[in-house]
Amino acid sequence: MPELIFPLDSDKRFTDQAKIGHNRWHPEIPPVAWVKPGDAFRVHCREWFDGAIHNDDSAQDIRDAPLTTVHALSGPFGVEGAEPGDLLVVDILDLGAIPQEDSGPLAGQGWGYTGIFATENGGGFLTEQFPDAYKAIWDFSGQTATSRHVPAVSFTGIVHPGLMGTAPSAALLSRWNAREGALRATDPRRVPPLALPPEPRDAVLGSVPRSHFDRIAAEAARTAPPRENGGNQDIKNMTKGSRVFYPVFVPGANLSVGDLHFSQGDGEITFCGAIEMGGFVDLRVELLKDGMRTYGVGENTIFMPGRTAPQYSEWLAFSGVSVTLDGEQRYLDSHLAYQRACLHAIDYLTAFGYHPEQAYLLLGAAPIEGRLSGVVDIPNSCATVYLPTAIFDFDVRPGASGPVRAPRGAAPHARFE
Repeated sequence: MPELIFPLDSDKRFTDQAKIGHNRWHPEIPPVAWVKPGDAFRVHCREWFDGAIHNDDSAQDIRDAPLTTVHALSGPFGVEGAEPGDLLVVDILDLGAIPQEDSGPLAGQGWGYTGIFATENGGGFLTEQFPDAYKAIWDFSGQTATSRHVPAVSFTGIVHPGLMGTAPSAALLSRWNAREGALRATDPRRVPPLALPPEPRDAVLGSVPRSHFDRIAAEAARTAPPRENGGNQDIKNMTKGSRVFYPVFVPGANLSVGDLHFSQGDGEITFCGAIEMGGFVDLRVELLKDGMRTYGVGENTIFMPGRTAPQYSEWLAFSGVSVTLDGEQRYLDSHLAYQRACLHAIDYLTAFGYHPEQAYLLLGAAPIEGRLSGVVDIPNSCATVYLPTAIFDFDVRPGASGPVRAPRGAAPHARFE
């Protein structure tokens, strides 16, 4: 087993650990540990809300989830010899749930969760159709996930870190804040907001000195979106065996990781759409000196997917085009087309007895595949959602005998609690 350089005590909050991570991006957050090129090491990670979500049949915790506290990131980890312009090569050697007994209270100890976020607390991809908070708890058995809240399905997870990236430079951070601020200014009262501004409240900044804390907290970027440094990309295939190439913007690179997922569908469409968990990740790092210029990478990541994805061979695919629900034509709007494909799949699954919210939670958590299937045929983009048929305990394909009825069950809904 690689050396554990960032241990976490599962009985303590993230901010009460011996080594404290962070939940904002800023170039002045000091490394919590240093590694050398060629080193392999293990890191413990908390789930992104640091224990605020519980294994129960209530969705109040999702409704009231404290977004100012996320993400609970492990790191930063400095890499000796890394300089701006290099590429940091990160191999994901292994990762998994918290290695403790299943009876623990934290997500990752035998269980995880998926949430539909209320519109006023972040929303999601389909927030106009699903504005309220719901939750599904998933139980882990080896690599398989099942849920009492979404019955008659089981699937093999593609475990992956939802968030990993390097620290931004001061100049890059300034660009982030300027462009996202300009976007918010176009509709400052929108719910949910168009972007999240820096928020000093609940900022966790590692070992930043008290004398600089307030300034850095006021400048530091929120970790919610993916950006040029990688960050919260939520790519389900960036799993064990993947090799990721990150741009280096500061001396030491300052790599951070967190937001582990047991499984996820393409797009993480409910916002908290993966099966969130805490756990461990084993990494190895190398450097490609001057790699950004050499390979024309610019300011974005590239990666080689791992080879451990579940081998589903039969799929039921749902299509959508860039026309709104009320019939308005949009020009090659692939985002809208993917929304329509997801809604098509949700409508279909309700014929088998699932509530729409159960179907929505399932599409966020199960290893569905989302594809841009046509982007040139004006005026309509076509997007598709591929649903593996083997995850169901019954035949989900259309047939002459009509749809069977799945056990009803119910996903907890905060409005009625």
